[in-house]
Amino acid sequence: AKVVAGAQSLGPMLNLRLAQPQVLVDITALPELTRAEQVGDDLVLGPCVTAGAIEDGRAGAPGLDMLPAVAAGISYRAVRNRGTIGGSLCHADPAADWVSVLPALGAACEIAGPAGSRTVPAAAFMTAPFETVLGPGEILRAIRIPRPRPGARWGYGKFSRKTGKFAMAIGAVLNDPARGILRAVLGATEGRPIVVERAETIVPGAGAIDEAQVSGLLDRAGIRDASAQQLHIAALRRAAAMAFPA
Repeated sequence: AKVVAGAQSLGPMLNLRLAQPQVLVDITALPELTRAEQVGDDLVLGPCVTAGAIEDGRAGAPGLDMLPAVAAGISYRAVRNRGTIGGSLCHADPAADWVSVLPALGAACEIAGPAGSRTVPAAAFMTAPFETVLGPGEILRAIRIPRPRPGARWGYGKFSRKTGKFAMAIGAVLNDPARGILRAVLGATEGRPIVVERAETIVPGAGAIDEAQVSGLLDRAGIRDASAQQLHIAALRRAAAMAFPA
């Protein structure tokens, strides 16, 4: 059986016979999985919250304006109306937006299964292209996103061949001085995103990038083509320009 939450990624795979589960279990209507609520300093989103709900501000994300801004740039509105944040995360396509955005925000993933519950950082949830830490019988139950402090800034850069297509390169930066956080993420790397928890050396300021260090990170991730590296560097530079005060 295959759990379905939106099916905007699984549907095309079924059409192409890349996935052939015997049974589909649609969980998108379960109230426990469509909640969006404030718990302490965190925003807790059910995995079946749609990108459209996040884009429209119906997911209760004040102070987390990175979420609706990124949601608005995902594919097309028809897809955003059905596609879910948890479905995208569990599908684990390296070029998808949420697999890079949630690690940039320091989110955590709550997992439920036959052996009980556990929590893993969003940065560790994806293990390889289209593979995650979910074990047999486990599902993603919630995504917990800490709210940045007042004065925090974020940046997000993405290159796609055309609007609505998957990214060729992603750069994300969270600059939250009150919490001592400067985090950078390189996404769409053909593997799990590259997360740099202390990014002061590679992102020293607005629009400033240490290209040599970023190239080294990309090289170790298997991206050695010069043009591909320049796309990722440019995406990260755009994100850095947004993440620092003018």
